[in-house]
Amino acid sequence: MNRAEKAALQLQAVAVLRMLKETRTYDELADLTELPAGDLNRYVNGHVLPGVERARDVVQGVGHDALATELESRVEFDDEGYVDNSGVVFDQSFLDLVAPVAANTLGFQRPDVVLTAATDGITLGAAMASYFDARVAYAKKSKETAVEEFIESRQRLASGIELTYYLPQRALSSGENVLVVDDLIRSGETQELLLDIALQSDANVTGVFALISVGNEGMNRAKEITEAPVGALTTFETE
Repeated sequence: MNRAEKAALQLQAVAVLRMLKETRTYDELADLTELPAGDLNRYVNGHVLPGVERARDVVQGVGHDALATELESRVEFDDEGYVDNSGVVFDQSFLDLVAPVAANTLGFQRPDVVLTAATDGITLGAAMASYFDARVAYAKKSKETAVEEFIESRQRLASGIELTYYLPQRALSSGENVLVVDDLIRSGETQELLLDIALQSDANVTGVFALISVGNEGMNRAKEITEAPVGALTTFETE
C-alpha cells in the first residue's frame, strides 16, 4: 500500500466514524469500536488521522456492520416482496462510504471499468468507480441512436419475457479488469447478462457486488459464472 492509498484509507475510516457519531455519544462509539473515546474525538474532529491498522479495522469491521444496519433500516418491502431501496440508491454520500467498505471487505482486485445496469445501478457504479479511480460503464435496455457498434446480451426469463442489454462496444476493451455492480441481486438474471457482456469483451471479471441480496439464488448464479469474489453489503432472506 503506497502513501496515497494509506491516506485514502485513513480518511475513509474518519468518514465512517463521523457517520456513526451522528447517532452516538463518544462513549457509545468507544464501546462499538473498542477504541478510546479521546482518540475518537480527535479523529472525528479532524485533529489527527487514525493509524493504518486502526483505519483498516474501522472500515472492514465496524464500517461494514454499521453500513449494513443503516441500509437495512432504509429498505422497505411491499406485500408482494418488491424492494424499495430508493432511500439508499439516491443517497450518494452513503454510497461513497459503501465503496471502500465493500472493496476492503471483499478484496476486489482494482478494476479498470465498473460495469452496471441502467438505471438504479448507476449511482453505486459511480461511487465504486470514483473509489477505484476507474471508468464507469452502464448497459441499457435500448440502443443509443448515435452509437453504431454494441455488445449485446439477451436471454429469455423464467416469466417468458425476453431481456436484452446493450453496451457500446468501445466502453470495454479486451484484457481490461471489470467489476460488475448493481443495487440489487435476486434471481441473478441481470448480473448474468452483465457478466456475459464482460466475457464477450474478453475482459477479466474482478468481482460482482450488490448492495442488497434477496435470498441466495442470484449470488449462487453469479458464482457459477465467475471465480471472482461475489458479495453483497447485506442479505435479506426470502420466505
